[in-house]
Amino acid sequence: SGFCRLRLLIGYDGTDFAGWATQPGQRTVCETLETALATVLRYPVRLTVAGRTDAGVHAAGQVAHCDVPLASLQTRSIDGDPSRLVRRLAKMLPDDVRVKAIEAVSDDFDARFSALARRYEYRLADALWGAEPLLARSTADWMRPLDLEAMNAASTMLLGLNDFAAFCRFREGSTTIRELQEFSWHRDQHGVLVGRVKADAFCWSMVRSLVGAVASVGDGRRPL
Repeated sequence: SGFCRLRLLIGYDGTDFAGWATQPGQRTVCETLETALATVLRYPVRLTVAGRTDAGVHAAGQVAHCDVPLASLQTRSIDGDPSRLVRRLAKMLPDDVRVKAIEAVSDDFDARFSALARRYEYRLADALWGAEPLLARSTADWMRPLDLEAMNAASTMLLGLNDFAAFCRFREGSTTIRELQEFSWHRDQHGVLVGRVKADAFCWSMVRSLVGAVASVGDGRRPL
């Protein structure tokens, strides 16, 4: 068809973005990337992403794909090699978003529907003085002491295939049945509680709702 499908591996600091999805008058990850790609390739690129993140959510391994004309990859700086786009984009993108890798994939690859799972990490600082300043943009303060053992016990109860309607914001036409494959906590070298959450997919606001519910068990306000 004269087109090539590209798979992009993306990282970003979501603090100053209004989330992934393009929104009028807002600075978003998707629009920032699409604008840079369109400038380099001289073609209006449209990205499909594995999971649309909300405002303030960061990413280390976000995956997206797009279809571009083969002719767009034949410029002198790219010479038919999509991986060369990485350096070109690094010079154009702001410091809080980067495309780490780009490769040509088969036409049946879909960043959203080919994904086997999504994994998030949530960081809670329960120290009296709050989060480590160097990590403050990726760590949330929790104003009460947290019991690691109680949080892991609560998280374990939520594993498996369940209807997570109580942990999701309503979205018309969307199912709330999900398979929660991993949900566990540990303290890192800074004493921060790090929660790892993995599922086949997540509903709108499901991760932060799960974290909030489990943390309320960890600080003693909610029984197991």
